[in-house]
Amino acid sequence: MKFVTVDWKDGKVVMIDQRRLPEEEVYLECADVEEVASAIRDMVVRGAPALGVSAAFGMALASLRWPDEREKFFNALERDRALLAATRPTARNLFWALDRMVHAARSLSGAPAGAIRNALLKEACAIRDEDLRACRSLGRHGAELVPDGARILTHCNAGGLATAGYGTALGVIRAAFEKGKRIKVFADETRPFLQGSRLTAWELMREGIDVTVITDNMAGYLMKRREVDLVIVGADRITANGDVANKIGTYSLAVLARHHRIPFYVAAPLSTFDLSICSGDDIPIEERSPEEVTCIRGFRLAPEHVKAWNPAFDVTPARLVSAIIFEEGVLLPPYKRNISKLKIQ
Repeated sequence: MKFVTVDWKDGKVVMIDQRRLPEEEVYLECADVEEVASAIRDMVVRGAPALGVSAAFGMALASLRWPDEREKFFNALERDRALLAATRPTARNLFWALDRMVHAARSLSGAPAGAIRNALLKEACAIRDEDLRACRSLGRHGAELVPDGARILTHCNAGGLATAGYGTALGVIRAAFEKGKRIKVFADETRPFLQGSRLTAWELMREGIDVTVITDNMAGYLMKRREVDLVIVGADRITANGDVANKIGTYSLAVLARHHRIPFYVAAPLSTFDLSICSGDDIPIEERSPEEVTCIRGFRLAPEHVKAWNPAFDVTPARLVSAIIFEEGVLLPPYKRNISKLKIQ
């Protein structure tokens, strides 16, 4: 792929600025935790696994300016954890990564501050590397569900740009392509932020994978024409009963897929599962600025002062999900029972 979603370089957090794609491939360097938080909030980086990696590196970066004195050190840790946690409320991986970073620090509470800082950077790198391995593994498992010649519909961007580098939904597509399967992808444009038309199409074209962009409201007609063999999406949070929060518009696709008897697959690593939440009714849903709906990159599409509603995610009930693909295999219904057996940190 030859791009870096998010990484650590020379004491800074470096990430590709996804707002500038596909026109420009520009990297943003964050010199402090406030810049990392802004980058997450402003969609420089997005996608639940990538947000987890970014938050982890953000904590490692923040620790460089924490006082050495023990009480002040851990007070600063909690302050900066709260800063990063407040950026995107729906993405489970972000909170999972922050919890890991806090645990890594507190497990060494008696050590010198320098040793804790080193441990935090090591933990952040481990989170990045584990995500890469998890996505490659779930890609291999998911590729077994993709028949040769499959026509695949996907929504938003769940590729290398949404993870440490390989992808969840696009990881499955990428793995199937690497196995030599002939596939064709339809990418929903994904209003209002256009992650499908801007990012998914950009990634797949770089890989030489056949991709066609469609507007979100074309999906039903495409299915009726029998031009879709399966739908595969990523996830931002999966609850204990198998309900799935993902980019707004995912629920509509799941309903359409069920009506047309098309398999609807979700691909996500274990870090996306949240067993503390029983069902999707309790998932916090982020609502973003109305201007993302009324404008595109500063160009106004709607009348000035018109009201606009902009939930960033919706929830797909488990009953509409054909299978959940993760790094250890493929989960099938009944999800509540099968998810309870998973070993989740």
